[in-house]
Amino acid sequence: MQINFPKEVPEYSGRELTLAFPAMVDGERVECMITAEALEDHFGAASPRIEDMLGAFSTHRERIEAATRRLLSETGAQCVVLRSGYVRFYEANWRA
Repeated sequence: MQINFPKEVPEYSGRELTLAFPAMVDGERVECMITAEALEDHFGAASPRIEDMLGAFSTHRERIEAATRRLLSETGAQCVVLRSGYVRFYEANWRA
């Protein structure tokens, strides 16, 4: 499975408190999301405001994409939501 991440600006959802970003899996676009909670707990976002979430995403994009790549592999490239608990589990067990 080949997974790449286009360098697009994530899309903020104030209603869901998430950032949506695309992945390309074997040439197919898959929408992925990360929650405000995950960004606050693991990537230094000060709040669920768009500025704080986008800043944390930008600063830690490589780590977020690595965790997302693992989750996409585990779910057969289904649409994924990266939550705080998964990031904690991923970083404790697989991060190099």
